[in-house]
Amino acid sequence: MTSLRTEGAVLLISCYELGHQPLGLAWPLAFLERAGYAPSVMDLAIGPFDDDLARAAQFVGIAVPMHTAMRLGVRAAMRIKRVNPDAFICFYGLYAALNARYLLGEVGDACLGGETEERLLALLTTLEEGARPERAAQVTVSRLSYPVPARAPLEPLARYVHLERAGTRTPAGYVEASRGCLHECLHCPIPPVYGGRFVAVPRDVVMEDIRGLVRAGAGHITFGDPDFLNGPTHSAKLVEALHAEFPDVTWDATTKIEHILAHPDLINAFGRAGCVFLVSAVESLSDVVLAKLEKGHTRADVVQALGVVRGAGIVLRPSFVAFTPWTTLADYVDVLDFVAAHDLIDEVDPVQFAIRLLIPPGSLLLKKGVVEPFLGPLDPRALTYPWVHPDPRMDALHAEVTAIVARGAMSARDAFARLCEAAGRVGPVPQNGRARSPRLTEPWFCCAEPTDVQIGAVDLDPGHWV
Repeated sequence: MTSLRTEGAVLLISCYELGHQPLGLAWPLAFLERAGYAPSVMDLAIGPFDDDLARAAQFVGIAVPMHTAMRLGVRAAMRIKRVNPDAFICFYGLYAALNARYLLGEVGDACLGGETEERLLALLTTLEEGARPERAAQVTVSRLSYPVPARAPLEPLARYVHLERAGTRTPAGYVEASRGCLHECLHCPIPPVYGGRFVAVPRDVVMEDIRGLVRAGAGHITFGDPDFLNGPTHSAKLVEALHAEFPDVTWDATTKIEHILAHPDLINAFGRAGCVFLVSAVESLSDVVLAKLEKGHTRADVVQALGVVRGAGIVLRPSFVAFTPWTTLADYVDVLDFVAAHDLIDEVDPVQFAIRLLIPPGSLLLKKGVVEPFLGPLDPRALTYPWVHPDPRMDALHAEVTAIVARGAMSARDAFARLCEAAGRVGPVPQNGRARSPRLTEPWFCCAEPTDVQIGAVDLDPGHWV
């Protein structure tokens, strides 16, 4: 193997990061460039697969931070093997660790999970020394010496997700103030990798990243932390610094319902410091389902948290896992009733009503044994364990709801009305009496059982890839 420090000898590929400029490229780029490498990059969410870049690479790193990226990454790896069979292929990210057995047996030479960047460097060093790394998954959870993410080689920020607010669109930057999570919700892909731990990124690194994004045109910042309030003091000081330096820049973040209730004063401070919305993984309004998932909140907590967030002048955008083996038809209708009664129709992207519980290899749900009665064998193409609902009506409803959502090209209220009709919900759909709430232009799409549809610019049809 010739020197991996030659320009283009290392190729990093991102497949999908919810429409954001990919940190799955910017972080490792910064580590590798600091060590003297000159990687090329490919972002398949907004551009075509480049066979020339793949042929020139000796080492290919494929970022797989979520399930959609994992499915696309496998197809990209198959194409790389066709055009460059000698390339060393490394998957890195949450789903690399979860799917290591399949990846190492089929399309990959290495799988890295957790804090992957220094492991990535170690792999390159081993290869440069002429050795062949062991074919095994490596998971590391420890604070690294983080450089500022390297964004210069990436596509311009204007090509990525924007904030929609008051009839205008503003480019949105995407940063991380922490990685991992303190919590161990059973359906989440983070706990099997991080084991209830998180690491904070130094504030000066995050702020320098934000400065670069603002210079590049960002008027809004998304904190992509799995939970922005894992370290509330860290987050509070960062937000204070952001607002002091850029008072006109707005921002959003994701946090748990229980953290909203534990820190109401901090939520109020966020409202004064430019936060326009918070995402929270409500997942269900059934206390039975919430207990099965070990979410750490109840239906009553959701109502209380909604009041806290709205009282701070912030929009709450709940996400749901609308279909689980324990969700009844009455539960599904109850979510629709709740969304209508609490004037949340505009705050819930229609795709949220179609999200079906994803059970990837390594899921804590498998270790707890709570889903075994419903499971089929692992589907290697979909990289998940399919499951069947004990009530056939729910699987039929999921198919109908997915078809409604996939049509697109309709308002949230029109989609909501069709979903109500499909579920047999009786009652009016409230008319919109206020301005459209702030949102990002790419709907939240994560941790769902997959269907072959187009998401943003990402085509999941396998014929598009191989």
